[in-house]
Amino acid sequence: MNKVLLLGRLTADPELRQTQNNISVASFTVAVNRPFVKGAERQADFIDCVAWRNTAEFVCKYFNKGKPILVEGRLQVRSYEDKQGIKRRATDVVCDNVNFVEGAAKNEGTSSYSAPEPSSAHTDSGVAYSSGDVGDFQEVDGYDDLPF
Repeated sequence: MNKVLLLGRLTADPELRQTQNNISVASFTVAVNRPFVKGAERQADFIDCVAWRNTAEFVCKYFNKGKPILVEGRLQVRSYEDKQGIKRRATDVVCDNVNFVEGAAKNEGTSSYSAPEPSSAHTDSGVAYSSGDVGDFQEVDGYDDLPF
């Protein structure tokens, strides 16, 4: 299975061009933060991405430098010869889906989650649920009797 998910920010505006067959292709780079290690400097990976056809046009129309982006795609390795005739390899993410990051327009990349309101159409199944009050629990005297 070859599946990639990236959540990051564009390092520059996407570049849109057309193939000889008039197919749209967009190239862009996504900066993805590495997991933070306490006491260390933050680091990021810069991952080259390619989008085709409608996805390419969508990326170029709605995304620009610094904007958060969620990319779903696959890795593709291509070979080429540089100007000196040396064979090189490049790894790109070929985009299958590109999405906005929720809340990015309003809150600059932050989003919050609100639990759904309880439905008034919920029928009583006869199951008793706790109110979530601390009084619903019994205090444990010691940890020696715990089964783990």
